[in-house]
Amino acid sequence: MSAEPRINDRIRVPEVRLVGPSGEQVGIVPLAKALELAQEYDLDLVEVAANARPPVCKLMDYGKFKYESAMKAREARKNQAHTVIKEMKLRPKIDPHDYDTKKGHVVRFLKQGDKVKITIMFRGREQSRPELGYRLLQRLAEDVQDLGFIESNPKQDGRNMIMVLGPHKKKTEAMAEAREAQAARKAGRQGDAADDDDTADGDTADAEESFEAPADAG
Repeated sequence: MSAEPRINDRIRVPEVRLVGPSGEQVGIVPLAKALELAQEYDLDLVEVAANARPPVCKLMDYGKFKYESAMKAREARKNQAHTVIKEMKLRPKIDPHDYDTKKGHVVRFLKQGDKVKITIMFRGREQSRPELGYRLLQRLAEDVQDLGFIESNPKQDGRNMIMVLGPHKKKTEAMAEAREAQAARKAGRQGDAADDDDTADGDTADAEESFEAPADAG
C-alpha cells in the first residue's frame, strides 16, 4: 500500500473537515465545496487524517509540501549521529614516538565523539607477559582521561588484549562543535581578506598623497 495521501479527485467521501491554507478551521463541508475552494486558491486538497470521521483535509501546495518534507528528512539523516568504533593497534614494547602518534589518533577519535577499540598485539614470548599490555592500556587511558573513559576493561582475547574507550562527548555534540569551528575559521579567513584589502587601499592612498609633481624645468 502506498503511504502517499489521497489528494483532489482521489478523495472519495461525501464530506470532509476542512483546514484552510493558514491552518484555520473551516469546518465540515461537502467534498465538492472543498474541491471548489482548492481551485479558487490554486491549491491541492490533501487528506491529512484519513481515519477521522469525517476525514480531515487541508488546502496546500502539495508539490511544495513534498519537496520541503524531503529536504527536512535529508537534513535529519545528515545530522543523525551514528555510533562508530575506531580501532587502534599497539605492540607491548612500542617506542615513545610511535606511542605519541597512536595516542594522537585516539585523541582525535574521542574528540569526534567516536569510541576507540585499543588492541595490544602479543607475539612470541610476549604472550607470557600480559602485564605489559595491561600497563600500556592503563597508561593510555590515563593520558586521554579528559576526553574519554574506559567503557570495557582490558581483557585477553587469544594473542591480543582489548580495551574499549568511550568519549565523554556525545557524537551529536562533537558534530555541532566541529561545524561551529569550521564556520569560525571561515569567518576568520573572510575577515583577514577584508583587512588585506583595506591595507592595500591605504597603501595606494598614501602613495598618491606622497607623490609630488616635478618642478618646471624653466
